Amino acid sequence: MARRSSRSEPGQARLARLSGGGYLRAMTTSVIAPLIGVPADVKGIEGKPFHAVGDKYVRAVVDASHGVPFVIPAFGGLLDLPDLVHRLDGLMLTGSPSNVHPEHYGQEPVPEAEPHDPERDETTLPLIREALAQGLPLLAICRGMQELNVALGGTLHHRVHELPERDDHRRPDHEDPDVQYGPRHDIALTRGGAFEKLAGASELTVNSLHWQAIDRVAEGLTVEATAADGTVEAVSVNDAHGFALGVQWHPEYKVLENPFGVKLFGAFGEAARQRAEARARGRLAPPHHIAAAAS
Repeated sequence: MARRSSRSEPGQARLARLSGGGYLRAMTTSVIAPLIGVPADVKGIEGKPFHAVGDKYVRAVVDASHGVPFVIPAFGGLLDLPDLVHRLDGLMLTGSPSNVHPEHYGQEPVPEAEPHDPERDETTLPLIREALAQGLPLLAICRGMQELNVALGGTLHHRVHELPERDDHRRPDHEDPDVQYGPRHDIALTRGGAFEKLAGASELTVNSLHWQAIDRVAEGLTVEATAADGTVEAVSVNDAHGFALGVQWHPEYKVLENPFGVKLFGAFGEAARQRAEARARGRLAPPHHIAAAAS
């Protein structure tokens, strides 16, 4: 039998096949599928700038959060962030090969902190603050958690593996992604914290693919998990109006094979879904500048 061309395959059927059914489940039930904003990196491809997001992130939104990912271009001040946040039901900040520029946390740029993505910084840092102000559910992963810390006034270590008594948290030197994203070390969850409650356990085993990490924790954050060497592995936002968590590891990788990843993305998706339903019922107040203009 000839293989069916993807061009002749119905759109929803193809999306369902590619996503393991997550998109179809969200779009064919009475439950509203939340719109999840995912800020893009700026990558050079053949000498031209592209706004891009890794497949594993948007796939996890579809498969485990049952949401619809919306890629946010890294246009910084060109975007009306209050209006954008009001239109979204959730915000996921991804990992990236790039690092937050040191100027954003009061340090001089050094080669050890490279590469940078200034367009992403100019977009995500104010976007985080606006998202928290409006109570938008937020999930920050790897670079995303570092952005969250910097946006709220914290600082970063450039190279954790060069610090005394710290372990090497960098990606394993191996071509197989399953090895790169495989279990690396245990983390201790803060007793009584959000992650311990979500996990139903006091420890988790996580992967590790980073060489920067949180140095001074922002005053607006609570440490939710640490590695044995003291590296901050998870945080929550103090006094957040809703779901607002960050992790240093990568729970999005093959998320449906990771029990805690399913719980984390599921809780994020549920928080986003509640916001979507509030909007549908007319219970979501517009941001201040829109409300002021309307009056």
